[in-house]
Amino acid sequence: MMSQLKGACLIGQSGGPTSVINASALGCIEAALKSENVTRVYGAAHGIRGVLDDCLYDMNQEDPKELALMKSTPSSVLGTCRYKLKDFNVDDTDYKRILEIFKKYNIRYFFYNGGNDSMDTCNKISQFMAKNDYEIRVMGIPKTIDNDLALTDHCPGYGSAAKYIATSCMEIYRDAKVYGTGSITVLEIMGRNAGWLTAASAIATYKGMGPDLIYLPEVPFHLDTFITDITRVYEEKGDVLVAVSEGIVDENGRYISEILSENEKAKDAFGHVQMGGLASTLANYANSKIKAKVRGIEFGIIQRCAAHIASETDANEAYMAGEEAFKAAEAGETDKMVAFERGAGPEYTCKTVLVNLSDVANFEKKVPREWVNAAGNALLQPFIDYAMPLIQGENKVPMEDGVPRFSNLKKISTCAK
Repeated sequence: MMSQLKGACLIGQSGGPTSVINASALGCIEAALKSENVTRVYGAAHGIRGVLDDCLYDMNQEDPKELALMKSTPSSVLGTCRYKLKDFNVDDTDYKRILEIFKKYNIRYFFYNGGNDSMDTCNKISQFMAKNDYEIRVMGIPKTIDNDLALTDHCPGYGSAAKYIATSCMEIYRDAKVYGTGSITVLEIMGRNAGWLTAASAIATYKGMGPDLIYLPEVPFHLDTFITDITRVYEEKGDVLVAVSEGIVDENGRYISEILSENEKAKDAFGHVQMGGLASTLANYANSKIKAKVRGIEFGIIQRCAAHIASETDANEAYMAGEEAFKAAEAGETDKMVAFERGAGPEYTCKTVLVNLSDVANFEKKVPREWVNAAGNALLQPFIDYAMPLIQGENKVPMEDGVPRFSNLKKISTCAK
């Protein structure tokens, strides 16, 4: 291991929020505040944008009780961003600015909490700092409700989102049955290229109150087969509940939402097509073929910020990921991401391991095809066995006047006035 390194610590959050992303930040921040090697702890305002804008929050000046509330506070307390760093071999302007800020505050520990694109950002910064002989420990802390990061059994944020989805599907199932008249309900669940979130609806089906049909991006979607499937279920049961991933595609890889929409979808800074609207368009398409009462329900952003139903297992593991990231960096590790490794025994156990950022960045982990039935419209028992331990327990949210008491940080910043 490398020798002890003294200096300031900086953590940033990036990408879409989750209900437990702040638990990871808290794990890292509290560990850093206790360390004799850390001279100051900073939080980046809105991810890497805060570094570029010289806008950092001084975490040493925060009330420890308010910091502790981060474990049950959803979304990104520090603020997030979707900002793509260019290849520094092509354009190193941003990297020079980041190095300037690191030197200004003597940042020697840098942690970035996010998903695939965030791990790419983390890896690029690590490589540039090494190339310029700036001694710093750079670590990635995983976060994504999509659960699609490579080399980790699962991601912080997924268990809570899966719990929300399974619960909501059970509730909608009950609602869809009250009238005694035929209906087709299509549920649109997040997931651009990987179907882990939509697969979580199968937990509701496993409990006897969930979707009759589930479609993931991992299996090509055919509109004619879809009509055949819902017709069969409709004739058998009189009601059909369907769960679809927002990112389902045809055999040519084209998004079904684009096929059914007259307008091309907008794209974000990373070139990702912005999703949404599939549930209603697919429900209307079904109604054009089968005359029945139809509803399209888009779960929307509440999937990623429903702290009121967060998984205790997820929150505890999220905290552990942040804490272990700092411990590893302090011990001399750099250019790594904290990953989860599931135990092999009958009882669920989970420990952290370190993986190379370069092996994680820009890779996506998909739902195994063998966990989906041959018809491509339902999940099998191996997925249930995988997902059930991740949704266990309730992360207690302190209440005040009948509503949640979330963290309210002072956010004393370095931002130019």
